[in-house]
Amino acid sequence: MSRPAGNTRLKNARLAAGYNSQQALADAMSAAAKQIGAAGLEIGVRQIRRWESETPPWPQADAQRVLTHLLGQSIEQLGFTPPWGSDGQSAPAPGRRSPIAGTMSAVGLATVPTAASTPQPASVGIDYAAVTIAHRRLYWSVAPAQLHPAIAQHARLGCHLLPDTAGACHRTVAAALAESYLLAGRIEFFDLQQPAQASETLVHALQAAGEADDPLLGAAILAHTAFIPGWAGRRDEAAERIVAARTYARRGHATPAFLAWLDAVEAECETRCGNTSTALHLIGHAEDLLTTGPDLPVPPWMDWFSPARLAAFKGNTQLRAGHIPQARETLCQVLDALPADADKQRTVVYGDLASVEAAARNPEDACAYAGQALDQLAVTWYATGMDRVRDVRRELAPWQHERCVRELDDRLYGWATTVSALQR
Repeated sequence: MSRPAGNTRLKNARLAAGYNSQQALADAMSAAAKQIGAAGLEIGVRQIRRWESETPPWPQADAQRVLTHLLGQSIEQLGFTPPWGSDGQSAPAPGRRSPIAGTMSAVGLATVPTAASTPQPASVGIDYAAVTIAHRRLYWSVAPAQLHPAIAQHARLGCHLLPDTAGACHRTVAAALAESYLLAGRIEFFDLQQPAQASETLVHALQAAGEADDPLLGAAILAHTAFIPGWAGRRDEAAERIVAARTYARRGHATPAFLAWLDAVEAECETRCGNTSTALHLIGHAEDLLTTGPDLPVPPWMDWFSPARLAAFKGNTQLRAGHIPQARETLCQVLDALPADADKQRTVVYGDLASVEAAARNPEDACAYAGQALDQLAVTWYATGMDRVRDVRRELAPWQHERCVRELDDRLYGWATTVSALQR
């Protein structure tokens, strides 16, 4: 017999907030209670276990305050059903509400109705997933500010559909919804530079993946949540999320390529936190997985990773470690290996090569690569790529009176570029 899933909404919100055990959440709640005026509240791991069961009891008022304070969601979004029901008289029938119903209200869209309407046919899962797949493909060419609203509306539709599906169709819609939330979170973090919004969106993605019972998709979402503290230099928090991602990957029987990507994510977080030696070791392990492990397919939604993109991670880490000749060689090889549609990654590589030449005291070559990055950004905007160009400009400060640097400034601070950057 299959093991009951329990209150997956609370479990996933706990993990996404960085509490990797029930005891960790219990300790955090007891500490937070004193800070928000609920000093008499004492929470033990047994209570957390009850809340994460199949039939979680309705928390008392002080416990609700602390839970919502720590996890950033309403008590209903955390999987609790009020004993008096939504109509103030009787509790809603079991199974009539999706575990993620209502989550879109947290991201500024209309609240999803809690009552079921007409049951959906089995084909709705295939149709809904087809749109998710189309969005996945469009990400590589459509401007993120234009694509993001469409994805958000599609996720809202998924929240409406999910309560009215069952069986395999239910799992298909939930998995597609999780992927849509993941894509929205990726755009918010990498393209629009909205880490707080991305963090909230990725929690919803994890809840949907739990509804689909898809541990591999859950692992991918958790790994993306690690980028947020990792890029901010909060190494311990990023490391905890990577541990959670690896745990889910193990449950999902991840392929060597998927595990190599997890190494790459951890390596980038370590690099951002200044631990380049650790990062290079992780990248070496990822390279071994790709070259010696069995060549098994990755999930179709994992279209953001390849040996060339791993090499791009490596080149950036070599640059930050001060291994300038090695970084130049690696990044030039990446440019040759990237597919034609890898416009966003190409922008980042041009920016890193510009930094390599600035570090080598070759300002003209640095400006030339920065100019190529700007050419690509004019075609496909990518905030992470523009960050690389701005980093290079700061590195070129010793040569700011040179003609090549002034010409770069003319492009970097032209009317169109400046207005566009401010709008984004």
